[in-house]
Amino acid sequence: MKLQGKMFGGLAVFILAAAVVYGFWSKEAVGTTALILAFCMCTMIGFYLAFTARRADNGPQDRENADIADDAGEVGFFSPHSWQPLMLAAGGSLAFLGIIFGWWLLFFGLPVILMGVWGWVFEYYHGENRTQ
Repeated sequence: MKLQGKMFGGLAVFILAAAVVYGFWSKEAVGTTALILAFCMCTMIGFYLAFTARRADNGPQDRENADIADDAGEVGFFSPHSWQPLMLAAGGSLAFLGIIFGWWLLFFGLPVILMGVWGWVFEYYHGENRTQ
């Protein structure tokens, strides 16, 4: 995690330099604010990763003599055939189209988003743990 912390730190320095140059050159407040917020986010993530790297063991990415195969293994569980991301994408599309065409369309998108989130969260609750 040390490497990722350093990467986010370098990205934060670059974004800060871009924000300063952009702010002086364009005199535009919204873009400068967005870049400063991106700098803050990168700094926060970099600090978290660097702080956590002190407590955790060194991973293969932190060793110079590591091979790619050293980082192999199970990453996690991913649902192989879930339809819920499609429902979330459709609901999100409706909601963002509501920002463009009219806020009334947002009221059709929010229930679709909520159904997608509900379905995704409770997708694997079947059997004895299932509520009636």
